[in-house]
Amino acid sequence: METILPRIETLFRSCATDRPLMPPTLLYNEGWMLRLTLNWFASMDLHGESHPLAVPPDCRWYSEALLPSAFLPESRGDTHAESWTHADGAIGHFDIGNGAKANLALLADANHFVVLEAKMFSKLSAGVKNATYFNQAARNVACIAEVLRRAGRPATGFAALGFYVLAPASQIQQGLFDAHLDKTSINIVVKRRVDDYGDRRDQWFSEWFLPAHARLDIKAIAWEELLAYLAERDPEAKQLRGFYERCLEFNKPPEEAKP
Repeated sequence: METILPRIETLFRSCATDRPLMPPTLLYNEGWMLRLTLNWFASMDLHGESHPLAVPPDCRWYSEALLPSAFLPESRGDTHAESWTHADGAIGHFDIGNGAKANLALLADANHFVVLEAKMFSKLSAGVKNATYFNQAARNVACIAEVLRRAGRPATGFAALGFYVLAPASQIQQGLFDAHLDKTSINIVVKRRVDDYGDRRDQWFSEWFLPAHARLDIKAIAWEELLAYLAERDPEAKQLRGFYERCLEFNKPPEEAKP
């Protein structure tokens, strides 16, 4: 394996040249931007500063975790069900399943849990197959409540509990995420999802979703804001700016790309 890793590095390095060996977007994308950002936050001593992406010494971060849903299939051919949700990033007190499984489960004494969704120029998804209205923000918040339920950890016991969308400032300023991140809207959407099940999810909604929803910090954060924050505290973090600019360059919508 050790001999393969340098070859992988060579492939990625080619993305920064005028003769790439694969599409540069395999490196310059929101996923790698998020991983680098979280890695930087985790490596820094913030001296007790509070920040949504802070990674305390007793916490961990993970990319592409799987979050359980309260609406998993109850039977074969369940027409209401959905699958587990992919979280672009997570910070907190949790374990990840062994092997190929990335299932996330909170630790018994967890009091820090943050879920992140990373974007460049895409919007939050509108829904799932069996509930076309169940948008990506509402789905993630519902999954956070289910993660707490499975761990038996009430939201009131958390020092940090959040759902954040990371995106370019230009996208946030256009209000692209406002409607989906509105807490009242999220409440309405999840209640509609619960109502699809008659009264079978009412207890979950009242005992786990509503307390989590009330406690959660939910907002969009600009990549530019994060870059400035890191650069102020670690001059080497300025390297991230160049990587971010490449992400913007290679991920622009076709109508905005250079001819």
